Amino acid sequence: MVVSYIRADKNFENVIEQLKIIGAYCDREHLVVDKEMIDQTFQNKRIVERDEVVNLFRSLHNDTLLVYDTWALSINIEDIIQMMSCLLRNGIEIHFVKSGIVIDRQSDTMVVLGLIDQLRQTIQNENKKEIGRPKGSKSSSKFDFFLDQIIIELKQGRNVSDIARLLNVSRSSLKDYVESRALKELVRGMTLTRNNEDAEAMIIGTIKCPSLQATIKESV
Repeated sequence: MVVSYIRADKNFENVIEQLKIIGAYCDREHLVVDKEMIDQTFQNKRIVERDEVVNLFRSLHNDTLLVYDTWALSINIEDIIQMMSCLLRNGIEIHFVKSGIVIDRQSDTMVVLGLIDQLRQTIQNENKKEIGRPKGSKSSSKFDFFLDQIIIELKQGRNVSDIARLLNVSRSSLKDYVESRALKELVRGMTLTRNNEDAEAMIIGTIKCPSLQATIKESV
């Protein structure tokens, strides 16, 4: 059974974006979704408070789970580790559509750790963005209507200028949209061969080790 799990967040991709991108991924991989769940619970809710999700994931055995990105499962690292451990233990094959990564019980540990560290960095960056700006949902865009076409054109190698002329829209506005949604990175992941070594190496390469912060001591 193929199950798609969608969960929107105020600072990340909305439900429509996730549905369209997962749909494009299924077309490429010749997958048919048997069951779909759109989770409307707040991102700050821990897994123990998400009964519907727990029941869904506990019912899966040797199935395929499609999620847009790691954060869709949870933005709590402890919950992510528990969820992924249990899913993999039960023989679930997890497809992270944005990065083009598929993991199962035989996956390289470094790839799994890379996905978790990528989430850590995403959360850290979003927390920094929250400083000095009003809290609220990611704003919708007029380009959301063209998202399918934009992805197709990017996959075919067309640049933003060409796509802007095709859609008869402002190049600078389209460029901002493509960058804010990381569509080029998304397409790069989607066009890589499933479980391709390049995709795995890309995830491992994003791991950041702790760095020492210089302490400046003022002389008395």
